[in-house]
Amino acid sequence: MLFLLSPAKSLDFETQPHVASHTQPLFVRQSSQLIKVLREKSPQQIAELMSLSDTLSGLNVARYQAWSTRFTAKNAKQAALAFDGDVYGGLDARSLKPAQLDWAQAHLCILSGLYGVLRPLDLMQPYRLEMGTRLATDKGSNLYQFWGSMISVYLNERAAADTSPVIVNLASEEYFKAVDLKALKPRVVSCVFEEFKSGKYKIISFNAKRARGLMVRYAVEKKIATVKKLEGFDAEGYQFEAAASQPDRLVFRRKQAA
Repeated sequence: MLFLLSPAKSLDFETQPHVASHTQPLFVRQSSQLIKVLREKSPQQIAELMSLSDTLSGLNVARYQAWSTRFTAKNAKQAALAFDGDVYGGLDARSLKPAQLDWAQAHLCILSGLYGVLRPLDLMQPYRLEMGTRLATDKGSNLYQFWGSMISVYLNERAAADTSPVIVNLASEEYFKAVDLKALKPRVVSCVFEEFKSGKYKIISFNAKRARGLMVRYAVEKKIATVKKLEGFDAEGYQFEAAASQPDRLVFRRKQAA
């Protein structure tokens, strides 16, 4: 079973990682191609392309210039520890033990506009490039065309070892669109997190993001291997709602935020 997460805009490269173990990213050649395109753009062009302030565009132009095909502990950090924000607050990878991070390494894939797919312990250098960015390359007008079926082919390879391959989609719509479903072989199961508000259940973006991270945390701690066992997820007041769910769409609800 593989779990998919989106990356985060917020990054933490200040906190020292609590583990030394790391791996190299998988699609360095493709990332290098994207960096080459980004380096050709001015701060103003980056600001317009990504709807960034002048300060943020300047920061990211500097990141693109500093980016290297050589990933080390000095210029990079393990992805699960480098990403910050709502999803990664729920995952809280900084408190995972080395053995738990190893389990996550074997079962979690983080989708990325620049890196394609990152494993939790893959080193990454700081960047900003959302999957929905309309960055033109020789492969097309956006990143979906750039990555094509590469991500799906990789996921197929990862899932091939399982007798009943399943991908648990905890990524946002923007990032999951980068997975070519026509090329993807494993069954896909999505998890939905809803809150009771104004008399009905609805998805609240901030809470749903955190819940996706919490679900991965739950899977890591319990070493979840079947879809059925995902139904036991009960972090921060969520409960599985069988009546609202379907075999490939698991709905979890709570009355109020914990």
